[in-house]
Amino acid sequence: MTETPGHTMVAKKKDCMFNTINECEVEDITLEFFYKPHTITLLILSIAAVLVICFIRDDNSIDDNIWAGIWCVIFFLLIVSLLAFPNGPFVRPHPAVWRMVFGLSVLYSLTLLFLLFQKYETIKGMILWLDPNLKDFRIDMDKEYGVNCSDINVEKFWAHLDVFAGAHFFGWVCKAILVRHYGILWSMSIMWEITEVTFSHLLPNFKECWWDAWVLDVLLCNGIGIWVGMRICKMLEMRNYNWPGIKEIDSTGGKIKRAALQFTPASWTPVRWLDPSSSYMRIFAVCQMVIMWQVSELNTFFLKHLFEMPPSHPIVGFRLLFLSIVVAPSTRQYYTYVTDPNCKRLGTQCWVYTVIMITELLLCIKNGKELFQQTEIINISLWFVIMLFFSVISVLGFWQADWLTGKKLDSETVQTATIDDNNCEDQHIATKSKSD
Repeated sequence: MTETPGHTMVAKKKDCMFNTINECEVEDITLEFFYKPHTITLLILSIAAVLVICFIRDDNSIDDNIWAGIWCVIFFLLIVSLLAFPNGPFVRPHPAVWRMVFGLSVLYSLTLLFLLFQKYETIKGMILWLDPNLKDFRIDMDKEYGVNCSDINVEKFWAHLDVFAGAHFFGWVCKAILVRHYGILWSMSIMWEITEVTFSHLLPNFKECWWDAWVLDVLLCNGIGIWVGMRICKMLEMRNYNWPGIKEIDSTGGKIKRAALQFTPASWTPVRWLDPSSSYMRIFAVCQMVIMWQVSELNTFFLKHLFEMPPSHPIVGFRLLFLSIVVAPSTRQYYTYVTDPNCKRLGTQCWVYTVIMITELLLCIKNGKELFQQTEIINISLWFVIMLFFSVISVLGFWQADWLTGKKLDSETVQTATIDDNNCEDQHIATKSKSD
C-alpha cells in the first residue's frame, strides 16, 4: 500500500505529537546548515582540538591533569550526544541542545551509580577535592529553627523574604509551566509542607514557624508562583503560532526578533492529566508523579545535609539548575506515556531521570545510617500513609471536577447545536415563505 505525500506528512506529525516522544522532528527548516549532522567536520575539529590542547599544555600538575581529562571526557560525550542521542520531545531552541542535556543526564546518572559503591569518606574526599573550602564547613546542628513563632513583626517577616524566597517563587513558576494543573500543583505544595513537618526531626532546617510555612511558603511563594506560571501557560495557549523563516523576513529588526523567538516554544498543547474518561491506571500514574516529586525534593535537602554543603554552594545550585532543565522533557514524556493509549514505552529522558531520582535516594540511605538511626518510624509510616491517602483523594477530587466540567461542556455543546439547528430550520422556513 503506497502513501501519498500529504498522508505521510500527517502521519509524521501525529507520530511527533504522540508516539515518537524520543525523536521529534523539526518542521519548516529554513537554515539547513544548522540542522545537518556535519559528522566529518565534527570528527576533524574535535580530534584536532584534543591533539593541540594535549601537547601544548603543562602537565606537571596532577590536579590540572585530572581536570583536563574530565573536561575532555565531557567534551567528547557532548559530541557523541549531538550525533547519536535522540532529540526528545522538544525542538526549541534547537534539538542539539536537548541531545546534550540528555547526554549530561546520562553522565550524571552514571556518576551517581559509581558513587553508590563508594564509602562515605571516599565521596567526601572527592567533594573536598572539588572545593577544599568545604573542609571547615559543618552543618550547624545547634542552630535553632522555628523559635519564637508567636513573636511576629514586620522586620522578622521581611527578613525571611531573601534570595531563597525568590528562588522558591521562581521554582513554582517553572513547576506550574510544566504541570499546568491548579489542583495537582496545590496538592504538591501542601504535601511538601506536610513532608517538611514529618522529616523535621532529621533535618533541623525543616522546622519552621506556622506563618513561615503556610503564609510565606504556601500562600505567597507557592501560590503566587503557581498563579504566574498558569497565566504564562494561558498566554502561550492563546498565542497564534506562525513561524516564518528568517530568510522570508526582510527587515533586520524582524530577523533579530525571529531569532529571539527561537527560544520560545514552537507550539503549545493544552494538557489534561485527568480526562473524564480516565481509567484507574491514569489516576494511579498521577498519584505516582506527585509522590515522586516529593522524593525528588527530599533528595536535595538530604544530599546537602549528609555531605555538608551550604545551600548557596555552586554544587547545590548547579544540580538544581540542571535537574530543572532535565525535568522539562521528562515531564512531557511522562504525560504522553500516561495520557496517550498509543504510546507503549516510557521516554528515554524520563527513564534516565527516574534512575537519577532513585539513585540519589539510595545514596542518601546508604550514607546516612547514623542520621536515619534517629528516624521516628511512626512519623515516616504516618507520612507515607498521608501522602498516599492525600494524593489519591485529591486526584480523585480533581478527576470528579474534570468529569463534571466535561459533562457540562458536552451539555452546552449539544444545546448550542440544537439552537443552531432550530435557527437553520427557521431560516429555511422564512426563505421558503418569501419565495412563495
